[in-house]
Amino acid sequence: MYDFIDENGFLIQQYGPHTFHTNKKYLYDYILRFADWETYNLTCMAQIDDKFTPSPFNFQTIDDYFSAEEAMALKARIKEIYGNAEKTTIVEMLNSDDELIKNYAKFLFDKDYSLYTAKQWGIAPSEIDVSILKRVPVLFSYKTGYFDDEYQVMPKVSFTNFFENLLGHKNITIKLNTAADSLISIKNEMLFIDGIVSDIPVIYTGAIDELLGYKYGPLPYRSLKFEFQTINGDSFQEAPVVAYPQAEGFTRITEYTKLPYQQTNGKTKIAIEYPVKYLAGQNSEPYYPVLTEKSIKQYEQYSNYASQIKNLYLCGRLADFKYYNMDQALDNALNLCKILK
Repeated sequence: MYDFIDENGFLIQQYGPHTFHTNKKYLYDYILRFADWETYNLTCMAQIDDKFTPSPFNFQTIDDYFSAEEAMALKARIKEIYGNAEKTTIVEMLNSDDELIKNYAKFLFDKDYSLYTAKQWGIAPSEIDVSILKRVPVLFSYKTGYFDDEYQVMPKVSFTNFFENLLGHKNITIKLNTAADSLISIKNEMLFIDGIVSDIPVIYTGAIDELLGYKYGPLPYRSLKFEFQTINGDSFQEAPVVAYPQAEGFTRITEYTKLPYQQTNGKTKIAIEYPVKYLAGQNSEPYYPVLTEKSIKQYEQYSNYASQIKNLYLCGRLADFKYYNMDQALDNALNLCKILK
């Protein structure tokens, strides 16, 4: 979530687009303690067959890619099958007994979900855990907006400012450019700090396989590469974040002058996002755990071993090997705080 002001005066997020969204008021109240926030409802689009359509896909998507007669029939069938439901998953639609629904789902899957998934994760969609395919729903209305959570906000200053305030406590000491394994190590189910056995609680948020010396083999993660470009003109694309499932190599483009909206003055800033293979121990940075049946079982070995070390606590996307959203990561961390009280 680190962000900074670039040479054009634009607020840029170094590691991809983030907005805070949640339905849990206590999480929203918690972040209010450390920064001022303003409402921000993220809109996204996808480019398919040289057309831009809303993401998540909605009734506008049907209008965009089908004839008026076909679109009317498909929307009527959706209402007939799903009633007052607001959305469903592409997985559910692909398994529908209704041929019209199934064909529409197959169109979306073939043109977007399968292509984006294969690029993002570097494996066939059939290998990825089904939870990944369920993350972006299909909407049964003309409603737009990437999230539907009650609280959707961006910091008025920056995410970096939020973290500076969060960490600005007399009892907190920050050590940068310090590898965790230079301070802590684990031998015979005991945790050592600076070479001395310790029983104080240690919360570890990094990759668990690295901490445990890859004893069960490297876990699969996906990394990212960003290509930042300053573009002449006030706008590059219609939405802050646009997915390009059919493009070669990259998955999406973020236009940071729209995230949050900023004064452009004839220039705008984009970041093209390329998923790349994560190479453990080779100056490569893990972003996303690649969840497959095999990797989940492999992580369970690490987790079971770590649970035997009584004062070691795992927390976060890498340590828990889970694809957390920001509010889920915060919720998980605050729950751990309750355990440690």
